[in-house]
Amino acid sequence: MDILHLVDRLEELLNQSRPLFFTHNVLIDEDRILDIIDQMRVAVPDEVKKAQQLLAQRDRILAQAQEEANRTIAIAREKSDQLVQRDAIVQAAQTEADQVIAQSLTNAEKTRLDADHYVVESLTKLEVELDRILNQVRNGIRALQQEKSKSEKDES
Repeated sequence: MDILHLVDRLEELLNQSRPLFFTHNVLIDEDRILDIIDQMRVAVPDEVKKAQQLLAQRDRILAQAQEEANRTIAIAREKSDQLVQRDAIVQAAQTEADQVIAQSLTNAEKTRLDADHYVVESLTKLEVELDRILNQVRNGIRALQQEKSKSEKDES
């Protein structure tokens, strides 16, 4: 279940709860809120799995970029070796090979940087969302504990 849906259900439960007169406190159905909290505990690992999938995707992109760079370097070396065999154009071949290698390395580094940026951005968004959800859960628990504490005082 989507964590945001569970947060909405938690908020709905709070909004539907009976207010206590002259306070900002409400009576909440303990079974329902504990059920939602249990579902949230199950849903949070799903969000973590999504983050792990993003990391795996980043690793695949990096591996592909490295493979492409290696392939391009191999092609450049092969071309370079062929050109070296020709005495008249050895210098031009070396220059071209160096440029191809430099361009390949530049492209691979750019791809790595883009992948890192994408993963950092995605994980940062996930972290912010998880922090927001965690704060909401803590606030709900705190409100329940205050209500329970107040109820125990009123019964005494």
